[in-house]
Amino acid sequence: MNIMPTFVSSVMLLKIVIKLLVLLRLILVLIRLIMHVPCGRDTVVLLLYAPPNVRIIHSGHTCNIEEERYTERVYTIREGETLELTCLVSGHPRPQIRWTKTAGSATDRIQDSSVFNETLRITRIQRHQGGRYYCKAENGLGTPAIKSIRVDVYYLDDPIVTVHQSIGEAKEQFYYERTVFLRCAANSNPPVRYSWRRGREFLSQGSDKGVEIYEPFFTQGETKILKLKNLRPQDYANYTCTASVRNVCGIPDKSVLFRLTNKTASPTIKLLVEDPIVANPGQTVILVCIISGGEPTPTLTWVRNTEELPKKSILKSDTLTIPAISTEDAGVYSCVASNNVGNPAKKSTNIVVRALKKGRFWITPDPYHNDDNIQIGREVKISCQVEATPPEELMFSWLKNGRPLRSSERMVITQTDPDVAPGITNLDIIDLKFTDFGTYTCVASLKNGGIPEISIDVNISSTTVPPNLTVPREKSPLVTQEGDTVELQCLVSGKPKPIILWSHADKEAPMPDGNMQTESYDGVLRIVNVSREMAGTYRCQTSQYNGFNVKPREAIVELIVLYPPAVEPVYTEIRQGLGRPFSLSCRVLRAHPSKVLDYEWKLGTRLLTVGQLDTRDETEYHIRALNREGYGAYTCDIKNEAGAGRCTFLVTGKAYAPEFYYDTYSALWQNKPRVYGFKLQWTQMNPNAVDRVMAYRLGIKQTGHQRWWEQEIPIEDNIQKGELLTYNLTELIKPEAYQVRLTPITRFGEGDSTERIIHFSCGKKKLFHCDFEEDTICMFTQDKTEEFDWTRHSAATRDTKYTPNTGPSSDRTGSKQGFYMYIETSRPRLEGDKARLLTPSFNVAPKNPYGNVATNPTYCFSFYYHMYGKHIGTLNVYLRQKSQTGQDTSVWTLSGNQGDRWRQARVNINPTSSFQMVLEGIRGSGIEGDIAVDDVTIEEGECQDPPPSNIRSLASPAAVHIWELCLTLLLVLAGLRR
Repeated sequence: MNIMPTFVSSVMLLKIVIKLLVLLRLILVLIRLIMHVPCGRDTVVLLLYAPPNVRIIHSGHTCNIEEERYTERVYTIREGETLELTCLVSGHPRPQIRWTKTAGSATDRIQDSSVFNETLRITRIQRHQGGRYYCKAENGLGTPAIKSIRVDVYYLDDPIVTVHQSIGEAKEQFYYERTVFLRCAANSNPPVRYSWRRGREFLSQGSDKGVEIYEPFFTQGETKILKLKNLRPQDYANYTCTASVRNVCGIPDKSVLFRLTNKTASPTIKLLVEDPIVANPGQTVILVCIISGGEPTPTLTWVRNTEELPKKSILKSDTLTIPAISTEDAGVYSCVASNNVGNPAKKSTNIVVRALKKGRFWITPDPYHNDDNIQIGREVKISCQVEATPPEELMFSWLKNGRPLRSSERMVITQTDPDVAPGITNLDIIDLKFTDFGTYTCVASLKNGGIPEISIDVNISSTTVPPNLTVPREKSPLVTQEGDTVELQCLVSGKPKPIILWSHADKEAPMPDGNMQTESYDGVLRIVNVSREMAGTYRCQTSQYNGFNVKPREAIVELIVLYPPAVEPVYTEIRQGLGRPFSLSCRVLRAHPSKVLDYEWKLGTRLLTVGQLDTRDETEYHIRALNREGYGAYTCDIKNEAGAGRCTFLVTGKAYAPEFYYDTYSALWQNKPRVYGFKLQWTQMNPNAVDRVMAYRLGIKQTGHQRWWEQEIPIEDNIQKGELLTYNLTELIKPEAYQVRLTPITRFGEGDSTERIIHFSCGKKKLFHCDFEEDTICMFTQDKTEEFDWTRHSAATRDTKYTPNTGPSSDRTGSKQGFYMYIETSRPRLEGDKARLLTPSFNVAPKNPYGNVATNPTYCFSFYYHMYGKHIGTLNVYLRQKSQTGQDTSVWTLSGNQGDRWRQARVNINPTSSFQMVLEGIRGSGIEGDIAVDDVTIEEGECQDPPPSNIRSLASPAAVHIWELCLTLLLVLAGLRR
C-alpha cells in the first residue's frame, strides 16, 4: 500500500497551519501596537523584592572647600547656616530610614532622638553638631544599607590678646622690665592664621629687630605670640591682631586692638571682708571687692567653689549680696579681676553658716565585764553626738533630772577630740549606785547663741536593759501578692528602744527607698506596690544609736511574692485563608507558684477546651480546617492562685497591605496640556497568607480635600510573591498632588490599606546619575568578553609611575580626590584592544495612559569624557536593547586627541524596550592614550543644545519595528502562495 502521498499531504497541511498561526500572532501584535490596547497589569512576572541601597546628597548652604581626606566624604558648612542632608533610597519594600550621629568614639544622638525620615535638617547648626552622620535603611531583606558623611562646621570666634612678662625679670612696676609678650588666640575651624600690626605698620618676622613673632610648638598653631625685646619707647603703641580663616565659607577676618602704654599693669584687688565669715541662718551677707590697680581697667566676676552663685544673689558693681543666707549657701566665694594682662587677680573668703543637727546617744555597759546589762557597782558610759557648724563653737552641758551636772570623780564628763570624732561628749558613771538612777540630759549649743539648742534625754534605771529582736510567727514567711502593700515587722524589746535598720539578707541590693539600709523607729518596714523582684529574705538589726552600744541584735524575715503566670505571646495576629489547618501555642515564661497550672482556651466567649500543665510549660490548640465561624479572637488563660496570664491570638482573613513600588522609571507622563498620568505600581505583601486577592479598591483624592473617588481594580489570577502590579492613573490635574489609597479585597472582605502621595513634577526628570564616587560604581558592569576592563581611579591616588602626557589630573569637577573611570593603555595592552563598560538595565516608560510604548520615549544620555594624548584611540557609545539581542546600535563615536580638558557629550536615544548603554574604549597606537569618562546621566526628554560631535543619525526605532513587522507579514504571505 502506497502511503507517501498521504504523508506528504499531512506535512504540507501542518506547514500551512504553522504559517497561519504565525500570521495570526503578527496581526495581533500589529493591532495592539496601533490601537494601544490598555494593560492594567503586567503580563510578565517581575520579582522585585530587593534589599535597600542608599546614597547621601546634600543641599543648603555648603562651602566649596577641597576635601582634606579623599577616603571620606566631607560636607563643610558655616556655623549658623542650615544643614540639609537627604538620603536617597532604593529597594522594595520601601526601606525605613533612620539618621544617627557619632562624634569621636561616643555615640551622640541627633538632639534627643534619631530622625526617621529621608531628610535631616538642622537649622542654625552649631559647632558641637559637627561629626559623622549615618543614614541607615532597612526593609527586612539582607543587611541594612548604611552610608555616612562627615559634617565639618566652620567658625571663627573673636580673637583675644593677653599680655605677659618674661619670667624672672619682674620688678615693682610691671612694664618697666625689658621683655613683653603679646599672645593672640582665637577658637576656629579650620585653623586660624594670625597677623600683627603696630599702628598701621604690618609686623613680620625680621621686619623689626626689636620684634620677634613665633608660634609655640606645644600650641599646634592655636596662637601666635608677638615678643617685644628690650622694650623701647616706640613699642608703646596700639597693637592689632587679625585672625583669619582665609574667607572660607564667607567667614570674614576678625581683629582685636590692644593699647600698650607705660601704665599697662596686671589687676590688683582688695576684698573688704573677713575670712572666714560666720553667719546665722537668715542673715544678709555682703561681700565687697575693690579694684586697686590695673590697666586696662579690669572686669570683676564672682564665683562660688565650682558651682553657680545662689539664684537669690544680688550682684551690683563690686558688691555681692546674699539675702537670707542658709546652710545650702555656704562655701568659698571668690572675686576674680581680669584685664588680659598678666594673671587674673583672685581673692577668696569662706562663708560658714552656723547650724546644729542630728542629735544621737548610745549607752555602753562596763567594757571590763562580759555582760550587756547595767548593774550596780559597775561602770556605765553615756555618749552624745551632735553635728555642728562651725565645729569649734560646739559646747556641751549635762543635766541630771533637770539640774546641772558637773564633772567629778564618779561622774566624769569628757569631750572627744574634734579631729578624731567631732561633736561627741561622754558621761562616765563609775561604780554605779542606786542613787545614780535618773534622767540624764545632754545639751548642745554654739558659742554666742543665735541657734536653738539640742537636748537629748537618756534614762538610766533598773529597767534599762539591752535590746532584743523577735519576729512574730505569722510574719515570717510572709506571703503576699504582686501589687499589694506589705509590712515586715520585727518586735524590739529593751529600754531605751534603738533604731532598727532594715536591709537585704540574701543579696547586695538597695532597699525600696534606694538606700542600702532603711531606718525604722517602730521596727516596721512598709513596702508599697510589691513586685516579684522584691521577694527574698530581709534582715532587721539594732543600731547603736538611741540604744545600747553592744553587739547588734538581728532577725530574718522571709518575703514570698505570688504573681500570676507571665506568658508569650501576649498578643499576636494570625492571617489564614479558609479551609487551612494551623495551630496556636501559649507558653509559660515564669510564675509563682509554678506547679499545677490550669489552662483554658476560648474563642470569644465560647469555651473550647480546658486542662492542666503539670510538667509542661506550653499548651497548644489545633484547628484542622478554618471556617468562617473560626475567625475571631482566641484566648488562652493560664492560671495559678495569684491570677492568670493571657495569650491572645487574633485570627483573621484580612489580606496584608500592598507595598507601593517607588523605583518606577518615568512613572509620570504628560499627553495633554492640563492633565498628567501616573504609572502606579505595587506588590502584594504575603499574598499566599490568606485567600486570593480578587480585587483592589483604589481611592484617590487631591491633597487637602476631603472627598475620595473610589473604584475597583479586578484581579483575575493568583498573585505571586514579588509580582509587580500596575495601574495607570489618568486625567490628573496639573500641578495638583494626589493622595492614593489601595485596599486588597478577598472573600473575607477588605484587607489592610496603604497610602502614598503622588506629586506632579514638570520639566526633565533625571533617571540616572553616576559620578563613580562609590565603590559600587552605580551598578555598572564590565564586559568580560573583551580584552581588558575600565578602572575606577582618582588623581590623588595615582601611581607616581603613571604615564605622563595622558589622562586627566582631576575628576570632572576639578577635585583631585574625585573618582572617574578610565582605560589604562600601558603594556601589555595592544592596539585595538577593547574595554566595555555597561550601565544597569532601564525600563522604558509609557507616554500614554496604557502600558504600551507607541510613540517612542526620548531620553538624553550625557557624559563627560577626557581624551588627551598623542596615541588616543576611539571612544564609542552603543545602545543595547532587550528586544534586539546581540545587536548593539552605535549612537556616538569620537577618535583622536581632544586636548587636556573634560568635555561633555549628549545624545538622544529612543529605546523601544528595556535597555543598557555601553561605553567602549579602544586602545590607540601607543601608551599615551588613556581615555576617561565621568558624570554619566540619563534624563527624560530630548537633550538641550547637544554639543557638536560625530553622532550617527538613526531612524525612529518604532518606524523600523513597524516596517519589520510588515516585511515579516509579506514574507509569510509569499510563503503561503508557494
